[in-house]
Amino acid sequence: PENVLIFYGIGCSGNGANFTKSYTWHSLHGRAVPSAIGAKLANKDLTVIVMAGDGDAFGEGLGHFLHAIRGNADITYVVHDNHVYGLTTGQAAPTADKGYKAKSTPAGIIEVPVNPTSLAVTNGGTFVSRGFSGNAKHLKGLFKQAITHKGFSFVDVFQPCVTFNKINTFEWFFDRVYNVDDDATYKNTDKMAAFGKTQEWGKKIPYGVLYKAK
Repeated sequence: PENVLIFYGIGCSGNGANFTKSYTWHSLHGRAVPSAIGAKLANKDLTVIVMAGDGDAFGEGLGHFLHAIRGNADITYVVHDNHVYGLTTGQAAPTADKGYKAKSTPAGIIEVPVNPTSLAVTNGGTFVSRGFSGNAKHLKGLFKQAITHKGFSFVDVFQPCVTFNKINTFEWFFDRVYNVDDDATYKNTDKMAAFGKTQEWGKKIPYGVLYKAK
């Protein structure tokens, strides 16, 4: 545990700082990634992991996310993606679908959602993946691959908010997600193919290692 440092953002995921047997740092909203990069620069022997929610990561922290990818810092970024700001009782997050109605957008969102995996691929990410909390065994393996990857590794985790998001539920995801690892024809080292996978949304949604640089 003394060789691991986990940074947490603000949000429900940040409560993990109270339950983790390692060194932890509870950062400011949207600032977990630059804090983590600073720690890695100060001590290259540390295993540095960032845990944040989709609001923290792609709202307040979106600029830091993009520049961390460009710099290929050797950290792992795990995002709890539930499409809402759960800690502040269910406002729409940047990943919420267009038209989604929440207390902050009662008439429905007018913007298109942020696509984090697409941004990661196009900005030069060297390990871009998706997981689903409904498949914990696969998610565990995904975390292992991400942590051992040399460079910036990104795991976008579909993690339904059972309290505030009544649309993107476990049932909703179970009806749609499929594992790219089950497709023998898919090559996750092909950046253009990976970008195509990041564009799939609706009836079928891929998860797994979408892209890994050679």
